[in-house]
This record gives sequence, C-alpha cells and structure tokens, in this order.
Amino acid sequence: MTEQQLPTWADPSVSPADLDPQGVSRRGLLRRAGLFGAAFALGGAAVPAVAAPASAAAGPRLGGDDPRLAYLVGDHHIHSVYSHDAKYTFSQLATASAKYGLDWMVFTEHSNFGHARYGAALEHEEILRARAENPRQLIFQGLEWYIPAAEHCTVFSAPGAHEVDLLTRFESAYDGKLLGYDKGGAADADTARNEAHAVKALKWLSEQRREGYVDDVLVLANHPMRLGIDSPHEMRAWRDAAPEIMVGMEGAPGAQGAAIPGWRGATSIRGEYENKPSAQSWAGYPADAFLTYGGFDWATATVGGLWDSMLAEGRLFSVTTNSDAHRIVFDTWKNGDWPAGQNFDNTGKLPDPVDTTTPQPGSDFWPGQFSRTHVGVTRYGYRAVMAGLRAGRVWLDHGHLLDGLDVRLKRDCDQGRGVTLGGRLRVRKGEKLTLNVTVTTASRPNSQGILPELAHVDVIRGAVRGPVTDRDTWQAPDTKVVRTKDVSGRKGTYTLRIPLTAGSESFYVRLRGSDGNRHGAGYLGASVDPHGPIPHAPGDGDPWADTWFYSNPVFVDVAGA
Repeated sequence: MTEQQLPTWADPSVSPADLDPQGVSRRGLLRRAGLFGAAFALGGAAVPAVAAPASAAAGPRLGGDDPRLAYLVGDHHIHSVYSHDAKYTFSQLATASAKYGLDWMVFTEHSNFGHARYGAALEHEEILRARAENPRQLIFQGLEWYIPAAEHCTVFSAPGAHEVDLLTRFESAYDGKLLGYDKGGAADADTARNEAHAVKALKWLSEQRREGYVDDVLVLANHPMRLGIDSPHEMRAWRDAAPEIMVGMEGAPGAQGAAIPGWRGATSIRGEYENKPSAQSWAGYPADAFLTYGGFDWATATVGGLWDSMLAEGRLFSVTTNSDAHRIVFDTWKNGDWPAGQNFDNTGKLPDPVDTTTPQPGSDFWPGQFSRTHVGVTRYGYRAVMAGLRAGRVWLDHGHLLDGLDVRLKRDCDQGRGVTLGGRLRVRKGEKLTLNVTVTTASRPNSQGILPELAHVDVIRGAVRGPVTDRDTWQAPDTKVVRTKDVSGRKGTYTLRIPLTAGSESFYVRLRGSDGNRHGAGYLGASVDPHGPIPHAPGDGDPWADTWFYSNPVFVDVAGA
C-alpha cells in the first residue's frame, strides 16, 4: 500500500499560511492535544486508558483517565459508479471529500449480483489507485449490506490482503437481497429465519476478525427508521451477536438535501424519510417514527427513545452521520449511456457520468459538505479510525456547526483528565463530578456561505438499569435533558464546567446542541426535552437553517449499584 501521508492540517511540513481557517483551527486543536508531528504520525503520544490509583481503603478502583485525542472527520456511507443507483467516479468523490475536509471515507456499494460477481473486484483496483492518488486520505472499501429481514448496514474492513474477499464472501452468503431473505414482518412466515440469518452473518464476520483473516471489521446500521423495519429486538440481537464489530447506527441519515424548498417536491422530507408504516414495519413504532427531527433519525432524536433505551442497558451503541452520496443536489452530471449488450448485472459498474451543464435530480450532499462524523484517535491511520469508532469516541455535526468538541467527565477529587466519549467512570455514591465540555466554534463559512453559530448545549442524563426484559422496549423513561447552557455569541475555544452528582444508581450523560433556529418540545414531552429538534413541514426542510451536533455518551458506574 502507498505510504500514508498526514492530512495537510496535521502535517508540520505544510505552512499555516497554506491552510484555510478551519485547517488552522484543527491544527490548533491537534497541538493542544499534544499530538502534532511525529506524535500523531507514529502514535508516540498514545497511551491506554487507565483508572486512577486506588488506596487500599478505597475498595474497587475508582475514577478513570483517557488519553488526549485528535478528531478525524469522516463518512462511512458513500456510493460510486459501482452502485447500481449512484453516479460518480472515485475521482469525483475523493476530490469533493478532500475539498470539504474529510480525513477518512468508506465506499459502501449496494450488494447485488453484478457487484458480487464483478463490481467488488473491479472496485478494489480503483480503491488501490485512489489510495495512491490521495495519500492524505484514508479510503476504506466497504459494502452496504441488505440485512436479512431489515434495512441496510455499512460493513467495512481494514486494508489488507483479504479486504475484498471478505466482502464478496459475506455478500454471497449473507446478503438478504441476494438470498431473498429481505422480508420481515408479523405476517411473513420467513421472518424468524431471516432474522436469525442476520445474527449468523454478524457472528461470521466476528469470527473472521478473531481468527485474523482480516485485521479489523466494523458494522453500522444505516437509516434505521426510514422504513420502520429495524425492530428494537433486532437491533439488540445484532449488537449482542458481535458487540465488538456491530458498534452503532446512523443517528442522522444522508439525503439531507431532499427537502430544500422548491427543489424536489412538496412532500419531500430530509433524509428521504417519506414512508408510511407497511406490513413489514414493526408495529410498535408510531407513525411519527418515520420522520426526521432536525435532520436526525427519530431513534436518536427522541430523548428517552430507542437509542436511549439501548444506552440505559449500560452498553455502548454509537451514532454517526454521513452523506449516503448517490446524487448531489444541484449537480449537473447524469449517468452515461450503456454500450449495447451491457448492464449492471453483467458488468458490476455504471458507465462514467456525463456533464449536462443543467442541474439534475438529487437529494444528497458531497461527502463532508454537510454531514460529518468525528472520531477520536491517538494517532493517524486506518486502524486508529476503526479503534476510535469501536471505543465510541464519536461526535457528529451538520453544516460544519463546530470546529471541535472535547468532553471529559471526572471526579472532583481526581487530578487527571477524566474519561471521554464512549468511556466509563467508576465512582462512589454521592460523589461530586464535573463534566468539562470544550467547544471550538466554527472558524469559516460553510459551503452555503453561512458562518455557523452554536446557540445552546444540552446535557442529557439517563439511568442505567441493565438488560431489559422486553427486547422490544423503545423508551427509557428516566432519561431527560437535565441542563441547558446558553452559549449564544461565544466565539473561539471555551470550556463549560457542569457539576453533576452521582446518585445511588449508575447513569450516562450525552450532549446535544444546535444553531437555535428550530426547536420545540421533544417527542416525549417538554418535561423530558423542552427544546428538542422537531420535524419540518413537507417540502420545506432547508437543512442549512436547522443544524445540530450530538455526542456519544459517557457512562458512570456507581460502585455497589
């Protein structure tokens, strides 16, 4: 593989004068983390998370101290000419993602017979060329798996000798679309078989990692509420089957440009979440679950909802966001024409696109243009990104709302940095804690010409009660917004210090915030979420005017709870 180079913002050989304001801002964050230069390239500053020393009288080891982190920006859901319903070449996508500041990206082509027979291998040759031509980017090859009985998932592995073979073997043996195992629902006789096959698939992937066939592999559920067919019990079954690889879900889908006013139609919804309950949908979801809220999936956007019900079991399940790039809003390219006798099934690749100079239909943004997933790492590289995702060191934003976010939770009696997103802090009942939230505000206008301004930061707290009895539970009744900090007008880098107290039971905290333009009572009521994201009117969902950030949780384990 071509020698990897640091991104320009992280490369000491690149003059600050050659960086844009966001690059300068990100370099400053890297310096403050003590990871600039060789420390970031070689991992010299990487240290494992350790607990604070405990005295003999203290009982179980308390506290915790995670390493300093740099955050790499990425997108795990991108389609190219190797997907039957997409349009763009690798070169177009890699160029655009570099323009919008992505450090890592995953090409996730739809599974189908043309892809399995021809496309995946051809794509791999392009992946290798793309890595050589774009040495400052981390480019993964992945697959958008049709989950038996459910929706889609991103599956991707670390670069290596077997990365494409893993995907094609997996696709042929376990893809719901290829096998005809895609159906589910109360009236379908094959639902139990299909759901079991999804679990079997994840266990097979886990085995390939465990046996060293590939260095690493991860899976993330895509647009879980778009059709309402990912039931709570299925999501829990996937997580439990292989928790080291099935690490989370899209908290916000792609297709964020679908409801730009006057663009796609009067019934359009952000994310293309325009469906109604069907015979395949899980019957326990309300009709409102099929909408997006501030561009975010209902499962994530609802405080006390499905995501929180999984976190309340005390187990990490991450959220992400991405472009799902197929067809970019206002883009002028169209699919090329097929030569006689050729189609996707017998080639595995679309003809290269042709520029028409006239805007074409589309719902998506370029990778990194609007949706960004930030992953905390201690060094730069493929495995570091995957390790950060697995650890849950993740926050996400829309519209380039923030340049940086660092979260640390610590006991007031400890001297260390504390634990960060995805981490666990062990404390005693009644201990005083401080949540330190360091925000770096946006340093440049986004591609819409807007300089984003963060208006508020919400602290969401939920009790941890352990595994649920009813695996289809989608509510966490003890999760709510417990603090809101008005940060309107604040610029640069600042730290919010939020006091917390450990009660008698374990809990978690997570963060959320927005530009303050559109909000109202959350789905489960104002007493739970007084100013949460809300749905937009059909056809009137300007994404740039309603931007949010979300973070993963930090868990607090109370000794004796």
